[in-house]
Amino acid sequence: MTTSQESDDQQSTQSEEALQPEAVQPVEVAQAEIPAAAAETEDVLASVGSVESADTPISEPSPNAAPAESASTAPAAEAAPAATPAPGPVPVAPKPGKAPKPSNLPRPAGAPGQASPAAAPAAPMPAPSYTTPPEEAATFARISDDGHVVLLDGGEEHPVGQFPDGTPEEALAYFSRKYDEVVSQVMLLEQRVATGAPAGEIQKTLGHLRQTIGQRGMVGDMPALRARVEALQTRLDDLKLAERLALEKAQAAQLATREAIVAEAEEMAARDPQQVQWKNASARMAELFENWKAAQKAGPRLGKSVEDGLWKRFRTARTTHDKHRRAFFSQLDATNATAKAAKEKLIARAEALSTSTDWGPTAGAYRDLMDEWKAAPRASRKEDDALWARFRAAQDVFFNARKSQNDEIDREYGENLKVKEAILAEGQKLLPVTDVKAARKALNDLRGRWEDAGRVPRKDVSRMESAFRKLEDGLKSAEDDHWRKTNPETKARTNSALSQLEDKVAELEDDLTKAQAKGDARSIAKAQEALDARKLWLETLQKSAQGLR
Repeated sequence: MTTSQESDDQQSTQSEEALQPEAVQPVEVAQAEIPAAAAETEDVLASVGSVESADTPISEPSPNAAPAESASTAPAAEAAPAATPAPGPVPVAPKPGKAPKPSNLPRPAGAPGQASPAAAPAAPMPAPSYTTPPEEAATFARISDDGHVVLLDGGEEHPVGQFPDGTPEEALAYFSRKYDEVVSQVMLLEQRVATGAPAGEIQKTLGHLRQTIGQRGMVGDMPALRARVEALQTRLDDLKLAERLALEKAQAAQLATREAIVAEAEEMAARDPQQVQWKNASARMAELFENWKAAQKAGPRLGKSVEDGLWKRFRTARTTHDKHRRAFFSQLDATNATAKAAKEKLIARAEALSTSTDWGPTAGAYRDLMDEWKAAPRASRKEDDALWARFRAAQDVFFNARKSQNDEIDREYGENLKVKEAILAEGQKLLPVTDVKAARKALNDLRGRWEDAGRVPRKDVSRMESAFRKLEDGLKSAEDDHWRKTNPETKARTNSALSQLEDKVAELEDDLTKAQAKGDARSIAKAQEALDARKLWLETLQKSAQGLR
């Protein structure tokens, strides 16, 4: 075997190994070299679920062996559609010296970047395979007797390589198999596009295939292959556009979510610290931070400048919020300390007064202390409640002692209350007053007995004093009425007014008579109206005069 044939054999072996998951670096060969694009092809096979198996290896092609035709030979390259998923994976031989890797399930078919429902299990997708029939491959090549193979590419001829130690059929099969490998890779990329695989990975592999096709180191229908690659590129462009639109939509939603988090955090940071419920606000700020981390982890990445700007705003809002919280509670601690000190002093004064028996002045002092307590600042709720309990306890000592003293006094004054109630009952018999002089004498006697009866219980003082005052008011009203009726000056003024009204009534009667004689209706009405008014006054004054004595 010549050096050229050994190089071609090595190239063929590397092309088949490129379909396996292990990455293989392309080896420089003769004119018919085909770059393997091993790393990209490994990603391709991993995404469609190829399974490596050492039990069913794929033999390396031999330049001296005739190409084996597959039982399921695919149609011509120009008419070959994208392979559809089959029920099981196609076994691929592992590379010698490499442990087989577990297969990955293929991405379910659907819209680009859209995951299928979890309830719909995805069937394993086999690696596609294509074989050109020998009679069809012969139409695209011319082979010389010394083994030189020339590709017929439309109207052009392009030297492919030399296969000197084999028959023309073997040379044709060898270079046709290189064409089939490229078609199989194109079919594989078509499958990946149909299943919505990432467009960037597919584009990279397609670029290597374009480079391989451009070298024309194979035999087959090159115009159809190039057309198929262009069609694949069009579909790939559509996939990239859909991915870009989906990414922009997801980024817009992500931006809106982040903006909402930042806006709420800034609004919280701008609140008046004195009006904030800090327990709820701190819990909400922590929740916003967790929401930020969840959105950052689950959503698409934003631009660095946008991401950094939002994070800077959010961090500033959280820092400001925390500063306000610390300052608020620091000031609150200082206020609580001041309030506690002030109320401790009030408690000391209250406790000093608690044993006093000077009931009146001490009660007034406690009222002043209560006013000072209300004006003092509040401490924390727990401390303020404890201080208030001590203050009330000091007051209770004093007021309980005073109440005990008053209760003792009230028991002593109970008999006095009975006497005064009997006096009130006698006084009620004087009302209404008919004889002013007799009522005055009786009331003076009752007042003397009232004073002699002594003090009554405190709870009855107001009631008893009010009842006796009503007796005095009734007598005074009767005396005023008697004086009004017997006053000589009042009687003289009344008689004078009666005389004047009687003269005026007589005068108006004369005017009315004259008006009637003339038949002047207007004068008659006027005189009658004036006469009626004066008669009404006269009647009222006469009734008043009758009450005078």
